[in-house]
Amino acid sequence: MASRRLAFSLQQGLRAQRAISAVKTRPSLTRSLATPVSHGSTTESTTLSNGFTIATEHSPYAQTSTVGVWIDAGSRAETDKTNGTAHFLEHLAFKGTQKRSQSQLELEIENMGGHLNAYTSRENTVYYAKAFNSDVPATVDILADILQNSKLENSAIERERDVILREQEEVDKQLEEVVFDHLHATAFQGQSLGRTILGPKENIQSISRDDLTNYIKTNYTADRMVLVGAGGVPHDQLVSLAEKYFGSIPAYNPNSQANAASRGVQSKPDFVGSEVRIRDDTMTTANIAIAVEGVSWKDDDYFTALVTQAIVGNWDRAMGNSPYLGSKLSTFIHEHKLANSFMSFSTSYSDTGLWGIYLTSEAVTRLDDLVHFTLREWSRLSFQVSEAEVERAKAQLKASILLSLDGTTSVAEDIGRQIITTGRRLAPEEVERAVGEISAKDVMSFAQRKLWDRDVAISAVGRIEGLFDYARIRNDMSRNLS
Repeated sequence: MASRRLAFSLQQGLRAQRAISAVKTRPSLTRSLATPVSHGSTTESTTLSNGFTIATEHSPYAQTSTVGVWIDAGSRAETDKTNGTAHFLEHLAFKGTQKRSQSQLELEIENMGGHLNAYTSRENTVYYAKAFNSDVPATVDILADILQNSKLENSAIERERDVILREQEEVDKQLEEVVFDHLHATAFQGQSLGRTILGPKENIQSISRDDLTNYIKTNYTADRMVLVGAGGVPHDQLVSLAEKYFGSIPAYNPNSQANAASRGVQSKPDFVGSEVRIRDDTMTTANIAIAVEGVSWKDDDYFTALVTQAIVGNWDRAMGNSPYLGSKLSTFIHEHKLANSFMSFSTSYSDTGLWGIYLTSEAVTRLDDLVHFTLREWSRLSFQVSEAEVERAKAQLKASILLSLDGTTSVAEDIGRQIITTGRRLAPEEVERAVGEISAKDVMSFAQRKLWDRDVAISAVGRIEGLFDYARIRNDMSRNLS
């Protein structure tokens, strides 16, 4: 993979892949786990004979380490019938193994003073823990145990159905989650990337033990797994632990029933210019997401998409008039009282992405103006971008990179995500260099190719009667600025 085409996620109030996560054990109250990480460290990686990869960033003065397993499989590796299996499996992984009961598992982690956590996204499942360096061997043992030896008892499966259904009810109350799930569903309709992470209610009620074990056999293979360590654990130590605990995980056999289709390794999904609208006049706001097809983690335009996103910016009316943010759109929307807030986003996946904006507004009779002037700003990016606003956006992006790497867990997350999606971790210094090379010309070129006269996907929920029809919004994607 070319050095410029490696992954880094800028978090701006929106998880890059809309991950569903939950803390599985209580943190210790007796010992602090905060450990600063030096950005001068390098990432080492080793691949075992079965294809299992180990990647670490060693900080010799760190007292703690975060270790975890990143798996290249999430809800995208499911079918319509099994949608929700990856997330269901994540819940059951903490309900007991052949060696440990659920209470023994929780007690063992808590007695270390550690944290055990997991999350599922559309393309990944992650299990990780933070502990003191001396407890890393025991932590890797636990991670290997829950990944390879979970009991998946029928009684636990039945109990967990109600837990996940309650979780689904909570997610359904979060408007941002609802809007973005509908955005994926319409942009990638009829395709695996368009499905939700939790799955539909009927699937949650019907997923069987066979579905769970088949998902493990198909996707939890050595070539799709990376053991990551960040902090005080030396690379050689983690390699030895991986050989002991993960060396027997089978490699992918292309001649087995686990073929490419069942593993979610499909052709690039089609982006569909389309919309979904859910009108609810009992709500106080209109909540609208508009997106074009974005870029993948590996795309040469990855960082240019992030810089362009930063030029559009984020805004909330609590900020007041905020020209210092460098966003022309925020100043205009504030002056004309068109919205409560907006958030630009660039969400990447292995082979595609979504680039767009999420708007909330109580000015429901002026939604046409809000959308029109937002897309007018997008049009401007194709022809009138100053070096000053690009430099400001680049500075904000670089700051976000360093601020996001503020501990061993965030560093482990960065390593795991990059290794699993691109095969190599781009260090923060390399990211800064790549961002620094982007010019106003690059931004305008990106906008001309990705934004100008492109189909859009629209997801709108709430008081949206005043939102123009799709054809009118689509026409604004190539509006003359004069």
